[in-house]
Amino acid sequence: MIPIIILEDDDKIRSYLAALITGSGNFELVADFANAEAATSFFEDGLGDRVELALTDIQLPGKSGIDFTAWLKPLRPDIQFMVLSSFDDTDNVFKALKAGASGYILKNTPPAKLIESLHELRRGGSPMSSQIARKVVSAFQQDITYIDAKENLSDRENEVLLWLSKGYSYKEIAEKLFISIETVRTHIRNIYEKLHAGNKQEALRKAGLR
Repeated sequence: MIPIIILEDDDKIRSYLAALITGSGNFELVADFANAEAATSFFEDGLGDRVELALTDIQLPGKSGIDFTAWLKPLRPDIQFMVLSSFDDTDNVFKALKAGASGYILKNTPPAKLIESLHELRRGGSPMSSQIARKVVSAFQQDITYIDAKENLSDRENEVLLWLSKGYSYKEIAEKLFISIETVRTHIRNIYEKLHAGNKQEALRKAGLR
C-alpha cells in the first residue's frame, strides 16, 4: 500500500477523492486536510513520516497548495507532489512545478486516469493533463532558443577543447598553441564554467566531442 495524503478544501471533492483512492486497493490514505495549515501541523508533529505521495489543490483557505508544497518539499524531498486543480493557466502551472510538484492534473480528469497518474507519479514520472503538457511545451518553445554549447566558447577555447579531446596533456596543448601551461589551465576553467561542466568528460560530451 502506498501512503498518501490529500489537501482539498471542498468537502464533497475531498470525500470523493478519499473514496476513490482507498477504493483502488493500492493506496493507504494516511490523512486528508481542508487547509495547508492543518497539513503543516501534521508534519511538524512527526505524523507524516510514512507519506510518499501528496495530492493537493492549489486554492485553499489560508496558505495555498503551492505554498505548502514549497514548504514541505525541501524538508521531505522523498515525497512526490501532484497538483489536482481546476486552474490550467501557465502561471499556476509553473509556480506549482517550481515549488516542487512533479505532476499537474485537472479536476475533470476521469477517475481511472487519476489513479493511473498517481501510480505514474509513484514510479518517478511527471503525469500531466494533456492541456497542461501542451502549455508547458508551448512556453518552452516560445521562451527558449537552442544554442550550441560550443558557440559560447572563444576560438582559442575551442582549440584547447579540441586538443583535449584528442588526449593531449596540458603541457602538450601549451606547446601546440605556444602558450603557457597556466594559460591552458585558465582556458579549461573558463570552458568548464561556460559549459556548466564539472570535469573533462562532461565538457567534451556537452561540446559534442564524445
